[in-house]
Amino acid sequence: MSTTADLIVALKKELKASQITYAALAEGLGMAESSVKRMLARGDMPLSRIDAICQTLKLDFAELARRVADTQPLLKELTPEQERAVVADKKLLLVAICVLSQWTPEQMTSEYRLTEAECVKYLVQLDRIGIIDLRPMNRYRLKLSKAFRWQPNGPVMHYFREHVVLDYYGGDFDGRAETLLLLQGSVGKGIAPSLVERMQRLAHDFARQHHSDQKLPEDKRESYTLLLAMRRWEFSVFAEMRR
Repeated sequence: MSTTADLIVALKKELKASQITYAALAEGLGMAESSVKRMLARGDMPLSRIDAICQTLKLDFAELARRVADTQPLLKELTPEQERAVVADKKLLLVAICVLSQWTPEQMTSEYRLTEAECVKYLVQLDRIGIIDLRPMNRYRLKLSKAFRWQPNGPVMHYFREHVVLDYYGGDFDGRAETLLLLQGSVGKGIAPSLVERMQRLAHDFARQHHSDQKLPEDKRESYTLLLAMRRWEFSVFAEMRR
């Protein structure tokens, strides 16, 4: 959500772009120029005053808020509290995964047993959590970066380990463009971090390709789940047999 300070910074930019001087603004607000300068310099004013300045600029307040939202840095991960809110409701988690894939509300309701009212309700919740910026006509802007990931030991990954891992690996991985590789080996201590970095680049490539291909017709796209992992680990049954 936009803070008052963010809104005032955006207002200053709009005033400059519109070539409206502080003197002209003061006249429009019925205030002294010095008071206007002081008010804008403090970076704090009531929303009613911000709305009055918007009217002078002939700018809708909602549009100003959207412009501020567009300039906010995208999140690379959520807080534990945000993740707990997401996994607290299975349907909310479903909608969260859908928005990560940039699905429209129409796609969600056509693919899953979600009513339009339910879909809107969950989009509103995701807006409150901070994952999306919900806009008119139930369109939204994703507030997560392309490098976004769930916290490794957070609530979502805990849910994944408990409910999803066996379901995912229960498949045969023998379909078109499917594969499952299991490799074990010893590598130099200085090499392992570079292998992880390469895996992260592959994940980023997958995410970029996903976003790029959203412009393709639905019948030209297929859903895939890429799971990458590497850790220092030995099967416990084998470890028990070590000397």
